[in-house]
Amino acid sequence: MAKKETSENASEVPLNKLVGLGRDIVQDIQMEHSPSFYTPVRSRSNIFFKEEVGTLTLGDKKEKRTFVHVSQAKKFMQTVAIASKLKSFLEQGLHTSIRGLYYQLKFSLGEDLDEDLFEEQSESNPLIEDLEASLDLKREDFNLSTDRKGVVAGNMIIRDKFGGEESVIDASKQGRSGWMIPSDVDNGMEFVDVNADYVLVVEKDALWQRLNEDKFWKKNNCILITPKGQASRGTRRLIRKLADMKLPIYVFTDCDAWGWYIYWAIKTGSMNLAFLNKSLATPEARFIGVTMSDLQNYDFLKKLTINAKDVDIKRAEEMKSYPWIARHKEWVEELDIVLKTRKKLEQDALQGQKLTFVGEYVKNKIESGKVLP
Repeated sequence: MAKKETSENASEVPLNKLVGLGRDIVQDIQMEHSPSFYTPVRSRSNIFFKEEVGTLTLGDKKEKRTFVHVSQAKKFMQTVAIASKLKSFLEQGLHTSIRGLYYQLKFSLGEDLDEDLFEEQSESNPLIEDLEASLDLKREDFNLSTDRKGVVAGNMIIRDKFGGEESVIDASKQGRSGWMIPSDVDNGMEFVDVNADYVLVVEKDALWQRLNEDKFWKKNNCILITPKGQASRGTRRLIRKLADMKLPIYVFTDCDAWGWYIYWAIKTGSMNLAFLNKSLATPEARFIGVTMSDLQNYDFLKKLTINAKDVDIKRAEEMKSYPWIARHKEWVEELDIVLKTRKKLEQDALQGQKLTFVGEYVKNKIESGKVLP
């Protein structure tokens, strides 16, 4: 049984960091220096696999942003405007999306000027990430929410303080729909009780519904999550928090390019969010399948493979070149089977024999320990 987790209040740390950034800029001006700040370089050349922790992470390279610089002045001004607006959100206790932030700032230069502060949201999004990286915070800490894209069921009770009200959510009593995972599972959210032996992450919502109908989570005392495809930040953060409670994490996806990517983004983190991987990645995660080696144990699956697409083959070849994957011989062997046979397998195929076999498969894989690292 996992231990109860408590939460601390919300806005104090991010607010203090934003105020500190502003004070540093003001101090530069008072000393007649060009206002500036540093942000980590987020290009691939500064992303590394940190073997001791098992995640992709940013290196030490930093970029200096300064106001008195022809190529940086506008970007510097835009960043300061974003920081100021985020500070106001925290002070008001209000939330919005990154799209809402864009519209709050789009016309900030005034109606009499024939120029917008931001012409496209593609300008503001990377600057939000710059602030996340330079202040060591997540956008959710700034009261910025993202799309909800994950569902959970199981013996888990959560206390959620939001919008001036408090709600108690029992994930074991959400019926066929489950509890929709919010983008922020940290601020104002508290785990009252998590009574489970492990966490099962199922790539597809349809398979999650199949297992939920069978009450798999109840019969096997687990937390059942579907990211509904690629896992959102909120879903990855929830998985990380459950792993911190010492719950084993098992991931169940297709044996194809997208399924592999979903697993490794959960396990080692993604390259584009390398600056957040310490709070999003779960190196402890293990891969249940489906795998091509399952064909040796389940004869009926041999008739249910499908032809791998070029993107699957290319992805398999790329994965073999990644040192954090190539160090696992089990993964190299699986990828070699895909490359040799040019076949792939969907998790839905497990229903080919009988609908309830999906649960039997998962249970057998976990109990036998036949999982990939």
